[in-house]
Amino acid sequence: MKESSFVAMLLIVPFFIFILMCPPPCLGGKTLLVGDFSTRTEADTLPEHWQPLLFDGIENHTVYTHVVDEGLGVIQAIAEQSSSGLVRKISIDVNQYPQISFRWKIDNILQAADLTRKQGDDAPARVYVTFAYDSSMVSFWERVKFAAIKLIYGEYPPIGALTYVWASHGEKGTIMDNPYTSRVKMVILESGGAQQGQWLSEQRDIQADYKRAFASTAVPRISGVAIMTDTDNTGERAVAWYGDIIFSD
Repeated sequence: MKESSFVAMLLIVPFFIFILMCPPPCLGGKTLLVGDFSTRTEADTLPEHWQPLLFDGIENHTVYTHVVDEGLGVIQAIAEQSSSGLVRKISIDVNQYPQISFRWKIDNILQAADLTRKQGDDAPARVYVTFAYDSSMVSFWERVKFAAIKLIYGEYPPIGALTYVWASHGEKGTIMDNPYTSRVKMVILESGGAQQGQWLSEQRDIQADYKRAFASTAVPRISGVAIMTDTDNTGERAVAWYGDIIFSD
């Protein structure tokens, strides 16, 4: 999957505000809802305000549907030698909502996946957080590049992204550049298939992850969130499920 295309394509998705809850007792204080997957009862329909994210040159798309699993609504992703995402774009002050929480589950890992190589850049599950462009955080020549993209799409692309990954292989806790661009940093939260078939809950400090990943003391505003299961590079099959995604203070 071309990460540069991912960042650019986020521009076409309208802004929406997250008003979010999560299954108790995981969070307290203020929360914002990414997608109310858990309380929906309609099967085979995508959540309101979420849009497919398709990539140029990739004919096979991952199929995302709303299903009920263990009594809660979730998003199921099935990738068959395919790549696409499900995205919702939003502007969030990371100082007010620095935490992200979500649940996910995978059915299998990808044998040929290798996140260090373009040819192996597939994962059974990913959650993206993108960050808004800030001219004070880039060099002169990068400002020129961002301005050129704005001329094409009508607004600036995100300055970068954190990708929380359930990797097929690799050490948990690793933060690494995506093989396509250093502006996308991958954080391996889970690795391997020892817990496949089980729902796992994650909670991360976005500010701390951004500062560590980008060696930065400042964190831009959040500009979007996406989920993705992709197997276009390895040519394999993967199935994953995503629960509610929550921002909190």
